[in-house]
Amino acid sequence: MAPPPRSRPARSGSGRDAMAFAASLPLGTALNAHRSAWTSGSAPPRGVLAPRPARPPRWTAVASQRPPSSSDSSSSAGSDAVRRSAAGGVSADGGANGNAVTPAADSGLASLALSRGASVPPKFPGLADEALGASLAFGSHRMRVFSGTSNPELANAVARYLGKPSVNPILHKKFADGETYVRIEESVRGSNVFLIQSTSNPANDHYFELLLMIDACRRAHAAQVTCVLPYYGYSRADRLIDPDKRRREALTSKLVSNMLTAAGADRIVLLDIHSPQSCGFFDIPVDHIYGSAVLVDYLRDKKLDDLVVVAPDVGGVARARAFAKELGDAPLAIIDKRREAHNVSKVLNLVGDVKGKTAVIVDDMIDTGGTIHEGAKMLAQKGARQVFAVCTHAIFSGPAVERLSSGAFQEVIVTDSIHLPPEKRFEQLRILSVASVIGETIWRVNDQSSR
Repeated sequence: MAPPPRSRPARSGSGRDAMAFAASLPLGTALNAHRSAWTSGSAPPRGVLAPRPARPPRWTAVASQRPPSSSDSSSSAGSDAVRRSAAGGVSADGGANGNAVTPAADSGLASLALSRGASVPPKFPGLADEALGASLAFGSHRMRVFSGTSNPELANAVARYLGKPSVNPILHKKFADGETYVRIEESVRGSNVFLIQSTSNPANDHYFELLLMIDACRRAHAAQVTCVLPYYGYSRADRLIDPDKRRREALTSKLVSNMLTAAGADRIVLLDIHSPQSCGFFDIPVDHIYGSAVLVDYLRDKKLDDLVVVAPDVGGVARARAFAKELGDAPLAIIDKRREAHNVSKVLNLVGDVKGKTAVIVDDMIDTGGTIHEGAKMLAQKGARQVFAVCTHAIFSGPAVERLSSGAFQEVIVTDSIHLPPEKRFEQLRILSVASVIGETIWRVNDQSSR
């Protein structure tokens, strides 16, 4: 006859209370309480799973750096200081690089956490501050923003928009033989890394530097690497145009996209790429954003009369039409040109009426300035009262500065997607910053949100 089963002693109420409390705490504190329950003998029977500790809320107190809107009031200043974040930013005390917010640094953390739904069981008041500190600091170190050497001013402006005093530290240098060296100067393990690099002149050096930055972040165990290219070099080499039809040229835009993907990039952010269909060359997600918002706002503030938007060629009609729609559905004109060779074009005709009007020529980039300069002269011959040139990317190669400053334009309005040295600046030039456009996109990519 089998012996009777041994009876299991009843569990104390304190063990069950400890386990219930562990389930209500943020992850780090809950794990400690969960571990103490096992070591104290109040663990559940073998084969019975303990309750999973609840994860803390994925938010942190950050200092908002967005420019205030006109609808903001003084009463909303306090709420702006706390912004939802899946990862990233700075602490409420202004610390850089995502320093954790501690209860000692802010006496209002308890009320702040309770307003966001965090609960602290009154039965264990000694752990309240630790629980609040853990929940506020969760994920605050996850965003890293690094800059290449092509446009550090824009990168730092983007970092300030995101609430950081500057970009995260990175070392760039060249050896005596011209080889490039890159080293990340802080831990990026498990972080969302954003690399800001315009691949402007010298394009090859800037591209290779970007590839080294991607590789360095990958080898440092970054969770995700996003390349932010305010200007995407080689974007015009997006089709085969060999005049003798033998197709013996490289499709460079596709090759560059393959290189970035092979180096380890997870996502690409592009600003006003030459041909939007080139985004299809990438086998990874691409966010294509536009710099037209800051350009349109500038022209609206000038309150120009009798405005007509001019496309410099047939390929730019879609861009000019969208620009005209943002300017109150302004009329559209088109310059008909023929490109005889690289960087050489000839203006043939004008479609549309510009007589007595303010003409705004809209393009994605100005390289040597030949097309837009010839177009401005034709517009003046057709009776345009004044001519403005508007573009996102100011490449300004060769005789561009001489042509643009010759008096054909009232103003030449560009963005800071490409750094312009002092020798490429002139009296009619107006440079607008796209830091807010890029910064908002980075925030939304990091926060996994959308408009």
